[in-house]
Parts: sequence; C-alpha cells; structure tokens
Amino acid sequence: QVQLVESGGGLVQAGGSLRLSCVASGRTFGSYSMAWFRQAPESEREFVAAISKSGGYRYYADSVKGRFTISRDNAKNTVFLQMNSLKPEDTAVYYCAASREIALRVGPEQYDSWGQGTQVTVSS
Repeated sequence: QVQLVESGGGLVQAGGSLRLSCVASGRTFGSYSMAWFRQAPESEREFVAAISKSGGYRYYADSVKGRFTISRDNAKNTVFLQMNSLKPEDTAVYYCAASREIALRVGPEQYDSWGQGTQVTVSS
C-alpha cells in the first residue's frame, strides 16, 4: 500500500476555484491509478475523477465534467484536482485514493489506499 496525504481544501465562494493536492509516499507511485472521491455529511462516498498510471487516461463523474481537472506528476508523487466554477453542492470532504488496477474504477471498494481527506466548503 501507499500512504496518501491531501491538502488544498478550504472555504471558497460559489464560482471560485481550488486546487487539491495529494502526495504519495514510496517509489511506486507510477504503478497506481489514482482517483478523487468526496463525501458530504450523511451521504455515501462518491466518485469524482480518476487518472491512469501514466496520466494518459482520465475519467470524470458527470457532475464535475467540464469544471474539474485531474492531473498527476509522477516525478513528484503527486496527483492534483483543479476545481473551477465551484458550487455549494461540491461541499464535501475530498479523498484521494490509489489502485493497482489498470482500468479506471469508480467504486470506492476497488481502491486499496486512502488519504485522510481535506474539507472543501463552497458558500452561496
């Protein structure tokens, strides 16, 4: 498994932007597909975006498509989530996750390692 630490959350007004980062420990970051999930109070954890091991493939939830961009820097063991045009319904704790599978998965049970989460709050 890999250890993951997220940062970059905060409070922002609707229409604003935030950039989340997730740094992974170890030398095998490039062997993991990475994803971002989020969880609002009293809601299940939901898929946001995923990126392949090389960064060549990306997949997004319909709710964030066109507003969020996932990217990675394998040299820095880091995955990013650029969030633009934020809405109050984007308010949640955001988690990064790692999977050894080649295919991009949307189910949280298919990811092996998780960070502790970072809070994103969007005010109206």
